[in-house]
Amino acid sequence: MPGVARIVQRAYKYRFHPTPGQASELARTFGCVRLVYNKALEERTRAHTLEGRRVSYTESSAMLTAWKRGDEFGFLSEVSCVPLQQALRHLQAAFANFFARRAGYPAFKSRKRSRSSAEYTRSAFRRRDGTLRLAKMDAPLSIVWSRPLPEGAEPSTVTVSRDAAGRWFVSLPVEEEIAPLPSVDAAVGMDRGITALAELSTGEKIPNPRHERRDRRKLAKAQRSLARKEKGSNNRAKTRLKVAKVYARIADRRRDHPHKVTTRLVRENQVIAVEDLAVRNMVRNRSLARAVADASWRELRSMLEYKAAWYGRTLVAVDRWFPSSRLCSVCGALRERMPLEVREWACPCGAVHDRDVNAARNVLAAGQAES
Repeated sequence: MPGVARIVQRAYKYRFHPTPGQASELARTFGCVRLVYNKALEERTRAHTLEGRRVSYTESSAMLTAWKRGDEFGFLSEVSCVPLQQALRHLQAAFANFFARRAGYPAFKSRKRSRSSAEYTRSAFRRRDGTLRLAKMDAPLSIVWSRPLPEGAEPSTVTVSRDAAGRWFVSLPVEEEIAPLPSVDAAVGMDRGITALAELSTGEKIPNPRHERRDRRKLAKAQRSLARKEKGSNNRAKTRLKVAKVYARIADRRRDHPHKVTTRLVRENQVIAVEDLAVRNMVRNRSLARAVADASWRELRSMLEYKAAWYGRTLVAVDRWFPSSRLCSVCGALRERMPLEVREWACPCGAVHDRDVNAARNVLAAGQAES
């Protein structure tokens, strides 16, 4: 029988196509948000460095009011005030995390490297009859409603963003009730790989689509073309957009495949055991970085974690030092060495193992012992 449903925070993200006027208004808002964030960060840094004191959100808000009334930054009054206030709240949260030692010191937002976005609270947007209108907008946004919002859900905020490829998105966080899936008897162990995305204890090997490798030639051609363009020219801006579109295509496909894989695993298994790999350290290895990033190991683990929590499944992380590849899953004999080039091996007990499937079976056994 399914367990008790739980309320979770979930964001629904949609593509939209602004009119020229809306695109201009949003671009100005993005610029003002970035300016306010950086100005407030500069003032907080000065106060912290020179005076040894912390600046509160109330003080930052008073600074914003003064900037609007001045001649130099009077244009800040021309955009909605809500995204500007939200920028100050985000900066306040960033400093709270820094002083609590949960994060590093807040960084300035770069026009070229930072994602362009603005957050609107309920007082600055109106959602009615399937339309969404933002403050200072002359018409509702033309949103592609690719999937419906949960019935009765009311978003607390709306975040509008534009990626490097020039695509516009709107994100609506809502509270949603999710019922756990019915219990099943199946359990699976998973060994992540590069040749295959994952090897399962059932013997199945989930292929690695290698999205970056498939588009590598197209990406290299666009990057070579960008390198030949004069800095600051319109041609360079157009070519940079082409490069960004290739990257966006790779990123979208990297995200889509793990979603499908993890959803299937969570639906079919009650217990999922994985190795607790140090992906961050592996990415620092220049020989493995590209392959590890293309395999989306970190995204795979993250998706398994929250989907297992949502749907009442158990995810067990086995210690990264567990010798899953060197241990015979039949008799328990431990080999002293197992070079990476060895893909199949025979145990003295007579069992012949595929290296990765054997590791997945050992991970499953270790995970069931812990759970």
